[in-house]
Amino acid sequence: MKVSIIGGGGLVGSCAAYALQLGGVVREIALLDVNLELAMGQALDLQHGSPSTSDQIIGAGGYEHVTDSDIICITAGLRRKPDESRLDLIHRNVDLFVQILDDVTAAGPRQEAIVLVVSNPVDILTYLAADRLDIPPNRILGLGTQLDTIRFRSLIAADLGLPSTQISALILGEHGDSMVPVWSSATVAGLPIGKYPGWNMNRAREMFQRTRGSGAEVIRGKGGAGFAVGVAIRDVIEPIVLNQPRILPVSSVQNGCYGIRDVALSVPTMVGRAGIVDRYEIDLWPKEVQGLRTGAGVLRQTVQSVLSRVAASR
Repeated sequence: MKVSIIGGGGLVGSCAAYALQLGGVVREIALLDVNLELAMGQALDLQHGSPSTSDQIIGAGGYEHVTDSDIICITAGLRRKPDESRLDLIHRNVDLFVQILDDVTAAGPRQEAIVLVVSNPVDILTYLAADRLDIPPNRILGLGTQLDTIRFRSLIAADLGLPSTQISALILGEHGDSMVPVWSSATVAGLPIGKYPGWNMNRAREMFQRTRGSGAEVIRGKGGAGFAVGVAIRDVIEPIVLNQPRILPVSSVQNGCYGIRDVALSVPTMVGRAGIVDRYEIDLWPKEVQGLRTGAGVLRQTVQSVLSRVAASR
């Protein structure tokens, strides 16, 4: 399968390409960027490593790559400032994103193509993509809280001094300030985390606050997240490419899960060859469900503002 990464010259796009190269399951990776020279440099760098990774076609170019792509991954966007929420980005990023969607449409993507939105604020832009693209809604999804989830697990593991693969925990809802930690199903080696020696709610709150602030922490340290985002993107793309469905916390337009409609956010979602295969309303604590609904309300207000802004600019 062919994956085109819009914004492939940048940090997130190039890290996604590198993660996909190491994964070795996609046939072709195309890097698209407004800075074509940068995209070509990234592609050449990846190509140089190919003898030690896998046999893939790696190139760079423009929107002509979209026409025969199986997966269109949109990572382009302006970077978030350390003290800026992801929702604050909407005023700076929406015009750029609408132009990208128009360019994708003009390129004539396949109806079977899947669009993965990574650009922030990802939930708002995922909704906008579903609203504007002539692609079935089950084939449009956002990275959502997959990145937050793997950050969450890594921090819990480090705090407990355990291998990160032994931790199972989810972040759902908005990829942003109203994200919801799902402690009700969190486990260590399959056992409830609340029963682990030394674990308590103070420790839990500290791990969640660190997770929620991780994006800003990385920005302060190195200017922007890249490696973990690339891995999270690979986590979503590989089940599609391999047709090996996995339940992941990705963003999509909701139509009833947990009583939430007309907004994009992350719920447990089966991802496979068709994109969104199913959504699951797993049992949560009442306060977790309320957190999801509260976040949905905030996002819905922003979505309506964005749609009005876009309509007024036409």
